[in-house]
Amino acid sequence: MSTITLYRHPLSGHAHRAELLLSILGLQAKLVDIDLMQGEQKQANFLAKNMFGQVPVLEDGELTIADSNAILVYLASQYDSAHTWLPIEPALAAEVQRFLTVAAAAVSNGPATARLINLFGAQLDQARAIQIANNLFTILNKHLENREWLVGDAPTIADLANYAYIAHAPEGGIALKDYAHIKAWLQRIEHLSGFVAMQSSKVGLLAE
Repeated sequence: MSTITLYRHPLSGHAHRAELLLSILGLQAKLVDIDLMQGEQKQANFLAKNMFGQVPVLEDGELTIADSNAILVYLASQYDSAHTWLPIEPALAAEVQRFLTVAAAAVSNGPATARLINLFGAQLDQARAIQIANNLFTILNKHLENREWLVGDAPTIADLANYAYIAHAPEGGIALKDYAHIKAWLQRIEHLSGFVAMQSSKVGLLAE
């Protein structure tokens, strides 16, 4: 098996989704922390790995994969021979892609952005981010009312891609108490074999 290295930041939900799938698949990986506060991701040696200067980046032998959702697709395709995490049945595969887009759009612009403002002082519109998050959570809560997972009857990379920033929404000042089905879904993910938690921060609703 190839030597796998994951370049990440411990507070990045994008990096966490890659780390989570690595752990669930039982893949040994070297974790290399990139100092985002010092701009390490914008230095030439890192830009050679990802021209957009973002974590995570995965190296698997001679192969380099950038972008968290691309990493999920690669790992599931390469190392899950049962095709559980990325189904090959066309309708299910399409539905997984749909929720990868949700993670890259509404989740990123909603709970991830609200958290970014509180945690790193990003100069973004927090009210808009919270509105996007609550609109999304209302839809997802309804979607999960009579199902356990976002797609099909088993967990997929769709669940992992959306997990971290929704679970850490309170750090962005967004309460989850009114979204019982989302909370139950988060707990199911947290009980998966191989689950690893992302570091919490005492900001937003978690501030002391």
